[in-house]
Amino acid sequence: MGSARMSESTVPRFHYGWVVLAMGTLVVFGSLGLGRFAYSVVLPPMQSGLGIDNAGAGALATANLAGYLASCVIGGALAARFGPRLVITGGLGLAAVSMLMTGASGGFASAVFWRALTGIGSGASNVPVMGLMSSWFAPRRRGLATGVAVAGSSIALIVTGPLVPRLLAAFGADGWRVCWCVFGGVTLALTAASALVLRNAPADLGLAPVGADTGDPAAGRRPGAAGLASVYTKPVVWFLGAVYVAFGFSYIIYLTFFTKCLIADGGYTQAQAGRLFMVMGWFSLLCGALWGSVSDRIGRKSALALVYLVHAVAFSLFPLWPAPAGFFLSAALFGLSAWSIPAIMAAACGDLLGPGLAPAALGFVTLFFGVGQAAGPYVAGAMADAARSFWPAMWLCAGTALVGAALTLLLPLRRGGN
Repeated sequence: MGSARMSESTVPRFHYGWVVLAMGTLVVFGSLGLGRFAYSVVLPPMQSGLGIDNAGAGALATANLAGYLASCVIGGALAARFGPRLVITGGLGLAAVSMLMTGASGGFASAVFWRALTGIGSGASNVPVMGLMSSWFAPRRRGLATGVAVAGSSIALIVTGPLVPRLLAAFGADGWRVCWCVFGGVTLALTAASALVLRNAPADLGLAPVGADTGDPAAGRRPGAAGLASVYTKPVVWFLGAVYVAFGFSYIIYLTFFTKCLIADGGYTQAQAGRLFMVMGWFSLLCGALWGSVSDRIGRKSALALVYLVHAVAFSLFPLWPAPAGFFLSAALFGLSAWSIPAIMAAACGDLLGPGLAPAALGFVTLFFGVGQAAGPYVAGAMADAARSFWPAMWLCAGTALVGAALTLLLPLRRGGN
């Protein structure tokens, strides 16, 4: 039954794939939304509490991203070989425990260690859960599904934007520690839920993928070593990774220093910056589903190029229009396109290599993405210390996004995505 093909008419009205998608979205909420993006809101008081400069703050973010980079390839490969459920649960649990320990950090060195472990757990859970969508959703629904899953990060922005300032106000100097304990506790609960809810493939429950036609390949068989090796030898996969570098480098600078930039260069208070962070989250809530569906219609290549151009405009608005209206427009534009590139990349990997190899392919291209992420915060923090402003770093983000758009146009992808 695991390798059988089933027509869409045999699929029940309510498909378990939607349950997997909902749980996958919550996994992204914990692994990335709380594990990585919430750092931006907690950064100013954490930086003050640990007594570190902007370069040190960037180094903490880089440690987290280096951990993510270290685990994304092996996590994707292990998920493809042994099934995503076990890898996702283990990775999310590691992220939860290390978030709890981040709150107990006694200094810069211990904070770097725990942030790196959070990154390892995030990569081991996020990459497989995005690849899992290719197993549960047929190609014509794949962009939509991956787009919905990345909205977990948006939910985190919405929640942490107003929550963190309140916790900081209530607990004073130790408020940032309390924040990390809350993030870790929530993620630990999600770890238990993912172990109970997630399934490796529709065939495990005698189902076809959501939206499947009789001609679509079944997703139930796990690839052998030869199949996994093919992921790393396809030139188009390497090119896709090169395109992904630009997103990793540019967006992480913008998000990491978003709150700090508004406070240091924009004259915002912590609460005002938190509210705008929340607004960005609301705008980004449906961006993955929107752009994922667009990529289903116009092709992954065209959708990627358009998103990179929107990002370039959003990043450049910070230094071009350093006023509340400019900051709001920047946050809105980025929000409307924020998580669309990971969603499109996940769908493209499924298109290129099929559902069985999608987690491994996504893990491999995420290696390139991770290189950009790991370098971005430290470079931007050092630039901000030297210039005593974050404007040069924002210009760097905008230029990198334009490079990403140009590279995307050279991608050897057909209109259908593969």
